[in-house]
Amino acid sequence: MSYRKSIAVRNNIFFMTNSDYIFKAAIKKVTEKLNEILVEKIEEATNIAQDAPEILKKEFDSLKESIIEEASRMEKAENIKENESINTYQDSKIKKALNEIEGINKQIDLLNKTINNQIK
Repeated sequence: MSYRKSIAVRNNIFFMTNSDYIFKAAIKKVTEKLNEILVEKIEEATNIAQDAPEILKKEFDSLKESIIEEASRMEKAENIKENESINTYQDSKIKKALNEIEGINKQIDLLNKTINNQIK
């Protein structure tokens, strides 16, 4: 052992080698970089948290609007279906009434012919 090394060992003083400096420098720089990334991500999360209520409100308003539009579309479709059903029902009632009127007209014609034949 050299004189310098033996004194350092006896006094518990350790001299760092180049690889020790590189290792400590690497740890320092990695720690700094991780802290920098962590601060950036915390800032991003804070910004998102601040914007979240506005984003949620816009999404809720959009959802509410689409629900109202869908309800309106469904109501119109149901009304059209009901109107078709009512029209079909009314058409059949009208046809039945017209048939009865036609039958009555035939009976009136027969009655008129009978009366006219009796008068002659």
